[in-house]
Amino acid sequence: MHPEHHDRLEDNPPLDGYTTELLADLAQPLAIPANPDAERRAEVRSLYERAAGGQLTAPIITLFSLLLELHREGKGTPADFGISTAELEHLALRHQQIDEHMVSVGGRLTRALPIAAAANRRVDEYLAEKGTLAPSGIELWHKILANKARIMAELGMDEAAWNSFPGQIRHAVDSVDTLARLIDLPRAQLESIAKVTASYRMRLTPYYTSLIMPGAVNDPVMLQSVPTGEMIENAGIEIPPVAADHSPARLVDQFYPRVVTIKATNMCAMYCTHCLRLAHIGRRDQVYAKEAYGEALDYIRANDRIRDVLITGGDAFVLPNSMLRWLLGELDAIDHVRLKRLGTRIPVTAPMRVDDELLDILEESNDRKPIRVVTQINTAQEITPVSRDTFRRLSKRTFTVLNQAVLLKGINDSRVKMWKLCETVQEAYVRPYYLFNCSYRNPQFAHFRVPLEVGRDLVESMYGNISGDAIPRYIATAGGKIPLHRSNVVRRSGNDIILIKPWSEEEVSYPDADPEVYANARFAFNR
Repeated sequence: MHPEHHDRLEDNPPLDGYTTELLADLAQPLAIPANPDAERRAEVRSLYERAAGGQLTAPIITLFSLLLELHREGKGTPADFGISTAELEHLALRHQQIDEHMVSVGGRLTRALPIAAAANRRVDEYLAEKGTLAPSGIELWHKILANKARIMAELGMDEAAWNSFPGQIRHAVDSVDTLARLIDLPRAQLESIAKVTASYRMRLTPYYTSLIMPGAVNDPVMLQSVPTGEMIENAGIEIPPVAADHSPARLVDQFYPRVVTIKATNMCAMYCTHCLRLAHIGRRDQVYAKEAYGEALDYIRANDRIRDVLITGGDAFVLPNSMLRWLLGELDAIDHVRLKRLGTRIPVTAPMRVDDELLDILEESNDRKPIRVVTQINTAQEITPVSRDTFRRLSKRTFTVLNQAVLLKGINDSRVKMWKLCETVQEAYVRPYYLFNCSYRNPQFAHFRVPLEVGRDLVESMYGNISGDAIPRYIATAGGKIPLHRSNVVRRSGNDIILIKPWSEEEVSYPDADPEVYANARFAFNR
């Protein structure tokens, strides 16, 4: 708006109800008349002159805010400070005219600012605690570098070995003896771990081991990678291997008509203590023969309903580049396959695997048909400068990078930990996508499971407090992915729907669409 137009107040719409109410409140006489001293009167009048003579809204809000405060404290009405109702009305209109969206003084001062203040209070506790209760690997980087130096010396690694994927696998921590050299654990715990590793594989890359904070009881990274005695104590009848009843062809899982999974390997750089397939990994790493993949591909070729294929395992990124290029090429050559996904934990367990050749392969396939990288990050501690840079590079070469976290006791089952995880993941070029309730299939990790209502509270608490696209969908795996979010539709009142705001528990009325209008087929150009 041209400056000369600011004085044409007749062009403005009338003052809204918020401002009319504000002016009426300020005009109310005080129970005990006030008599401000000359200095105070001059100060307030000076604020008025500054507000009336400029082209900014902030001085106007400052003046009205002070007048409201003085009135509420019984220290004077605007008239006591030499400001008439007509001057305040003129100033309110000026604010409305200056503001690009014609926001009113009353709306901003008595509604918007209090709402913002209440919202700020909701996150103050989180902001105060997130650095100490849920530090990211970026914030802990100096400690991680110290861990790295100690681990490299103990394992006899040089920088070349540390920064290569073969070096990380060759020096992987896969025995209790090696673990004891790197992490200070009581003998009883080491003996307990040894009992578990007699039945289940353990593997940590040196890099992932460096993320474990010495002296931290139940460190969230250690909990995910070092098996504990509960895995034996929780022994029970295990439900058949995940998707055993949904495998229509070799290496294939299929829960949905248009989506299939190819389990391309049993190998991971790090074996998670909460893995769905923990009991079926085997003692030996395997990349399968092309004939096995061929049977899976033949099934996909023969079913033209399938449009989306997930390559997982194990971990898709442990496949040799040549195998990954071939697999993606075969999928790209199937006309009805329109999208691909790659499931991987590599960016947080061994980010050095993501080399330029792999990125080129992904970009080439993404240019043909969209490819998404689906990862699993369960704690902000797994995001370091190295993993964040890996995700940044992946995000430049693929359609998107998505995170599928698992809700785990002691790792991410509090508001501070979950909010921090989702915000840190988002800042690392990754979209929080799913939050899985820890599986019921495996009795080995029943100690990690979190009640459904706790998960619901965590997810609902994020609405209105963190960015909407940082909030994952809460999911249970029970013959497919089933949403677990609670409904925020409370009841119906006539044609209005009563909703509840999950962040404040305030109920609001929302008019529903008129069913008769909706049912009328003759509308728009069909009238």
